[in-house]
Amino acid sequence: NFIPILLHIYNFCYSGIKMKIRYSLLVVLLCIQAALPQEKSTSEFEFIPSGLNFMPLKANHQESRIGVLYYTSNANLKVDIGNSIDLAGLNFTKSGARLTAGVEFTAYALSTSYKGNRLQIDAVDGFFGGNVAYSLPLEKDLTSRLLARLRIMHNSAHFVDGHYDMSTKQWINNLEPIPYTEDYGELTVAHELSSSCYVFRYYGGALYSTLVRPSSIKRYNAQAGFEFALTDFPGKIAGKDGNLFAAFFVTTDGADKYIVDQNTMLGIKYGSWNGKGILLYTSYYTGGDIFGAYFKRRISKFGIGFSVDFF
Repeated sequence: NFIPILLHIYNFCYSGIKMKIRYSLLVVLLCIQAALPQEKSTSEFEFIPSGLNFMPLKANHQESRIGVLYYTSNANLKVDIGNSIDLAGLNFTKSGARLTAGVEFTAYALSTSYKGNRLQIDAVDGFFGGNVAYSLPLEKDLTSRLLARLRIMHNSAHFVDGHYDMSTKQWINNLEPIPYTEDYGELTVAHELSSSCYVFRYYGGALYSTLVRPSSIKRYNAQAGFEFALTDFPGKIAGKDGNLFAAFFVTTDGADKYIVDQNTMLGIKYGSWNGKGILLYTSYYTGGDIFGAYFKRRISKFGIGFSVDFF
């Protein structure tokens, strides 16, 4: 019975949260337990399994990655440094189902200048937390999979020295640092279809923030999106597959009133689609500024990016 393990995760992550939120999380964990195959004799524990059970959402800017996104309109950079790793897992050999638990640490920064061989960093968002992920093949040949991931995350945002004008001793545009925090839970459910020539994943989810600062930030949000990749196209480089892909992500956001954020990506990844690889892509984002320190600002930006998947 996997309930005791789930309860330990539940108590560890949410020991200090309001009772109604704890009950909500408990319901989610019990639903996961109900969905798990009852295969006591055919399950095996794995410590630090290879790869990731649930791959990060490509077009969601709040996922762990390493890379640089260049904004063509103003030559600013979004610099990502982070990683997600599964630390433990249970494999159910009869059904092929997997349940994993992992951690995530990531940050992304806004660079407004890179003159003099120095990145001028204006703002930084940092994230850390953990996740529980579940996958279940719906067909024996793994062409169809059900996926789910529950993330418990902390996000804080900051202005740094690149936002301070040393000549005037003032914060640029009179925007001073504020305490910005979001502690949130995010549940995403996905369906993945694959064949010898494509991979298609579509998903939807909901988020709830147990703590927000400033208090005007919306606590309840929803998200959805998809990823489609043509595998082994346009060909191999040094034996590694090329994957031409498109990804789309949409989520609600806002302070005082709701808005909609959208991000569209087109690009190519060399390497395994669900594993290590190098990505070259274009991105168009519209909605609330992705940097929390600018949470009241609305933007539309086109960028050219490079990132590395090393899960």
